[in-house]
Amino acid sequence: MSESIWFRTYQLFDLAPLCKTNMVEHLGVELTELGPDYLVGTMPVDHRTTQPAGLLHGGASVALAETLGSVAANLCVDPDRWVCVGQEINASHLRPVRKGFVTGTARPVYLGRSSHLWDIDIVDERPRKVCVARLTVAVVPVGHGGGNHTLLGDE
Repeated sequence: MSESIWFRTYQLFDLAPLCKTNMVEHLGVELTELGPDYLVGTMPVDHRTTQPAGLLHGGASVALAETLGSVAANLCVDPDRWVCVGQEINASHLRPVRKGFVTGTARPVYLGRSSHLWDIDIVDERPRKVCVARLTVAVVPVGHGGGNHTLLGDE
């Protein structure tokens, strides 16, 4: 087993508030697994996440990818001092999905002092790769563009 990359020991229930009262909840995203160097989450393919043609909307895939990468990045830093905010994301949509769930896994490529780079792979239930994304986040001091960041810190 790999050594953990997280700033402190987290459990999935610690992360649950991050998925409430925001777009993440609206899309039905759930964080499902926290490994020593990865974060996994699922999202339904339903009326909330499809385009008019009935296929998984590319924007929903990107929202899942950015959610997983941003949450994971914030788990790597001292939440009393730092917040990770999205700076750039790109995604390649590889195959359509019409129903069921998709699952994304975020893993770090680079964890620097002022920026992180994350790869996020999204698969369908078979599991076939449906999207690959890469997210760059800036690591900034709390209060300098990161908003209220008390969910991962001590309140």
